[in-house]
Parts: sequence; structure tokens; C-alpha cells
Amino acid sequence: MMKKLLLLACLALPCAAHAQTVTFTTEDYAPFNYRDGKEIKGATVEQVEKVMAAIGVDYTIEIMPWARAFGLARTAPMTCVFATAHNSARDPLFKWVEPLLIDRNILITRKGSGVTASNLDEAKKYTIGTQREDYTETILKEKGFTKLDVASDFNATLRKLLGGRIDMMPISELYFEKLKADQPVEMVTVLSAQPMSIACEKSFPDDLRARMQAALDKLIADGDQKQIFQKYGMNLSE
Repeated sequence: MMKKLLLLACLALPCAAHAQTVTFTTEDYAPFNYRDGKEIKGATVEQVEKVMAAIGVDYTIEIMPWARAFGLARTAPMTCVFATAHNSARDPLFKWVEPLLIDRNILITRKGSGVTASNLDEAKKYTIGTQREDYTETILKEKGFTKLDVASDFNATLRKLLGGRIDMMPISELYFEKLKADQPVEMVTVLSAQPMSIACEKSFPDDLRARMQAALDKLIADGDQKQIFQKYGMNLSE
């Protein structure tokens, strides 16, 4: 009898997975996603908030070390991680909503370091810092970099760079435009270019993913995405 009542209730009400709460995981990587006191803010955070508000689905956003954020989206139902580089290796691992931005990744060094490289082959003689499970770790290995220093998060890598413990680090070109106003850093060479996306666990409901994609498509078409990036002092790549 109880099973019959539950079945009837599900026929009358939205008992599908999209009635559940979506958990979003991300890292501390200003100005895209970061803590400001008790609030979580950022240019990609605002996009996620607007997408979920548009479709009327409950959600939470949690900031944690990147490896954990990425791992949860691989294994925990109703969980998505952002902003994640969408490449061929990651494509079959998730269901995707994109793009939150199209970005180039560059290698930077601290000013006065004496580090120079006109291409990636020249850059390979230096020690490069990155984050565990970050897509840049995979890119660096695929491109033949062997002198890697892997930290737990972006801020730890940046501290190593500024302290002279590593020679270079990869960084979003959009973020670099903001960072160089506050820190003594300079660009060395381009590492890669890729869409940055929301990546959801493989069992994520297809209809919910489609609704999120439609909401993001409208955000982009209406010019709201570009305005969000301008708010944070960045020029969004076309």
C-alpha cells in the first residue's frame, strides 16, 4: 500500500532527481570563485547562481581544495564542479554545462626572476608549479614538462612563485590581467586554450542538465555573462 501511495505521489508531483538539491563544488580562485567573509562570490559563482535561479532548483556552493572538489563531482550524485576545463581526457567523465568562459592559460613568473622562454620547449628547463588534480597538471605532463612542483591549491602555488621556490606557474589569462595590478608577476608564454565549464557527475539527470544549459545559453545571449566579467574587472574573450 505504501509503495502504491508513493507511486501515485510521484505521478502527481515532481519526484525526479531535479527536485533534489544540486551541490556545486569549487576552489578558492579569485576573482572567479572565492570567499568574502561568510559569502562565496566571483564571476563564475554569479553565473551559477543566475542559472539555478532561472530554473528554480535548490543548490549549495562549497569551496574546498581543488582535488577534493573535482573528486566529489566524479563520485557524488547530484554534484557538479566549476569552473572545469573541458578537454578530451575529461569529456567522458562528466555531463557538461558550458561555457562559463573561454580562456587561455599562460605561464607566468615573478618580475625580476630572470626566467625567459619564447616557447614551451624552452620553458621545460624550469620548475613549474601547479595544483594537484588541476587540469594544468595534466596539460603540463602531456606537453612533456617533468620538473613539476604540485601543491594543494592555487594560493600555495602563488606563494611559492612569489617566494622564489618555483620558476613559473600556469594561470588563467583573465585572472592574470587582474593579478598583475597587485603582484609583481609577468607573462612568459602561452600554455593552452580551452572552455571552462560546469562538470556534473555522470548520473546527473539529463533533463536538469539541459535546463541548466538553456539558462546559461540565455545568460550569454543576453550579454549578462559579459557584464559579470566586466564587473570583476575582466574582459571576456569572444
